[in-house]
Amino acid sequence: MSNINIISNESVPSSKKKIIVLGSGPNRIGQGIEFDYCCVHGLLAIKECGYEAIMINCNPETVSTDFDVADKLYFEPVFWEHLWDIIELEKPEGVIVQLGGQTALKLAKKLHERGIRIIGTSFDNMDIAEDRGRFSGLLKELNIPYPEYGTAFTADEAIEVANQVGYPVLVRPSYVLGGQRMRIVINDEELESAVVNLLKHIPDNNILIDHFLDRCQEAEIDAIFDGDDFMVMGVMEHIEPAGIHSGDSNAVLPAFNLSPMEVTTMELYAEKIARALNIKGLINIQFAIKDGNVFVIEANPRASRTTPFIAKAYGVPFLNIATKIMLEEAKLKDFKIDKKLTGYAIKEPVFSFEKFPNVNKELGPEMKSTGEAIRFIKDLRDPYFRTLYKERSMRLSK
Repeated sequence: MSNINIISNESVPSSKKKIIVLGSGPNRIGQGIEFDYCCVHGLLAIKECGYEAIMINCNPETVSTDFDVADKLYFEPVFWEHLWDIIELEKPEGVIVQLGGQTALKLAKKLHERGIRIIGTSFDNMDIAEDRGRFSGLLKELNIPYPEYGTAFTADEAIEVANQVGYPVLVRPSYVLGGQRMRIVINDEELESAVVNLLKHIPDNNILIDHFLDRCQEAEIDAIFDGDDFMVMGVMEHIEPAGIHSGDSNAVLPAFNLSPMEVTTMELYAEKIARALNIKGLINIQFAIKDGNVFVIEANPRASRTTPFIAKAYGVPFLNIATKIMLEEAKLKDFKIDKKLTGYAIKEPVFSFEKFPNVNKELGPEMKSTGEAIRFIKDLRDPYFRTLYKERSMRLSK
């Protein structure tokens, strides 16, 4: 008697119009619970718009994988093979990749190649922001200042570029999570070692060599664009100086030490970038400010880890608003947005070094925090803030 393998499928598709939301998978350094917040609010907005909300995620410790959040949950790894099987079965109106962090965003290319609708910003426009070389080219077209840069595929090419832009330089690959393999180097020997190590772990990656703006202030903006109107959700100023990953920095909302001209310039550049990329939904842009000049470092065409922080600090459902804009069910003008914040909110990184005793605890461009918390202060005389700012001054004086 021959053995017959019978494959069963307990998932029965409904006749409703469906939207799939991709989660961020397991919590890891660089990406964690903050994107679960984004996914949950996105799922609720999808249901409010009359669609069947389908969640794909594989983290049992998150709210997005509770059975009563989405209409249907696929507890599966956020890998292409699993996603494609689900898409073939469910036949959704489209897939949202903006809410699940870098893991979800990386699947946009395969969705685009298979002709699956990506809800919100198009794949090509997201790719411009993700590809460090293409994005720098866009900034040049828009006449927006950015650190001098060059691209390379080998160590020899990288050394040539670094000598053109000038040391110190920031070495970074494209399409990575949490500043993975980013390094600040000061000479040819360090650069060669960094590039060889990078290509060993991420082969065939396009390497970007940026001139590193030492001893400058970093800040970032989270915003929503609906194709017509642009809204800044929040302007955050980092307490730590340049060179420390944004995920490891204490960020103050609103900015506490930037001039009105610097903040206005950041907002102007952010809007120009959002319009050029035709963003539909969320975008995060990071800046370096030195000697009164504002430089754009990078843009993330998705929800960032600071999006929930801003939403909680101001008491505004920004993720609900952004999701309805992605779905083309609403415009910014349809919402009455009232930001409520007395004093300042500080995003505090959370580290787990006690669980990894042999890990280098020195902070740099590669993210090491495992989460974040929020602290509210009435004013800048708060002892906690003053301690943080004193530590920053000590770092800058070294």
